[in-house]
Amino acid sequence: MLDCNADLGEGAIWDSSAGVLYWVDIDRREVHIFDPGTGKDRSFDVGQSVGTVVKRRSGGLMLAVRDGFGSLDPKTGKFELVAAPEGHKPEHRFNDGKCDPQGRFWAGTMEAGDEKGALFRLDPGGNVRRMLPGVSVSNGIVWSLDKKTMYYIDTATGKVEAFDYDDKSGNISGRRAVVAVPADLGHPDGMTIDAEGMLWVAHWDGFCVCRWDSASGKLIRRVKLPTARITSCAFGGPNLDQLYITSARTGIDGEALSSQHGAGGLWRINPGVKGMPAFEFAG
Repeated sequence: MLDCNADLGEGAIWDSSAGVLYWVDIDRREVHIFDPGTGKDRSFDVGQSVGTVVKRRSGGLMLAVRDGFGSLDPKTGKFELVAAPEGHKPEHRFNDGKCDPQGRFWAGTMEAGDEKGALFRLDPGGNVRRMLPGVSVSNGIVWSLDKKTMYYIDTATGKVEAFDYDDKSGNISGRRAVVAVPADLGHPDGMTIDAEGMLWVAHWDGFCVCRWDSASGKLIRRVKLPTARITSCAFGGPNLDQLYITSARTGIDGEALSSQHGAGGLWRINPGVKGMPAFEFAG
C-alpha cells in the first residue's frame, strides 16, 4: 500500500509499455504517475479538478477535467484544454471515464443541484458527443471482450448497467441493468474487467472491491479493505495479474479516519486472475 493520503483518489489505469500506473486526486487537482519499480509517485497540478486520465497514442496523457477534456505532457507538466462539450457548466465537473476499443474517450459529469449530468464521448478528431443524459454521478465504464457490450455505472442507481455497443460507430442502445449492488456493499464506483469477462467494481463506503459475473449478475468474490471509500481499480504489473485500487479520505471524520488504515491510499492485491490492457486515446 502506498500511503499517499489522497483526498479523492480515482481513475487508476495501467500503462503496459511504460510499466507505470496513472491515477488522479480529484480534489487536489493532481495527476499522479506511480512507478512500482522505484516506488516513486510523481504528481502534476493541472489547475482544476481532474476526474480521470488515459494514455494518448500520439504521446502524453488525456484528462477529463472540470471544464472538459484536456491534454497533459508529463515531460513538461504542460496542461491544455482540448475540448469542452457544448453547454457544459463548470459546476458539472467531469468524473470517471475510459477509452473504448477504437480509442474514443468516454467520460461523464456529476449532477449539480437539480440539474443532471451526462456521459460524453470525445472522438479522436476532436468532436464531443453527448451520449447519455440524465446522469447523477458518472463512474465506471468498460467494454466486453467481444466489443459488443458497454458496461456503465451511474453510482446513484446502485447498479451496473449494460448497453449494446457498436464498435465501428461507437453508438449505444438497449440499456438494461446487469448487477444490482446490495446496500450493505456500499455504492458502485469505478470498474474494470478481467480476462474472463468478469467485472471488478470498487465500492464507495463498502470497504471492498467485488468481482461480479457480467452475465448472471451474481457476486463471485469480495475483497475486503480496511478503509470505506474505495473508488477505482485497474489491473497492472508485467503480466496484468495485480489489481491496483484507489481510495478517498474526503468526508471521513477524525474518529473514523483514525480507525481506517490507509484511507486515501493506493492499494495493490493479487486477485488470482489477469486483466486486459487499457485502451488509448487515438487522437
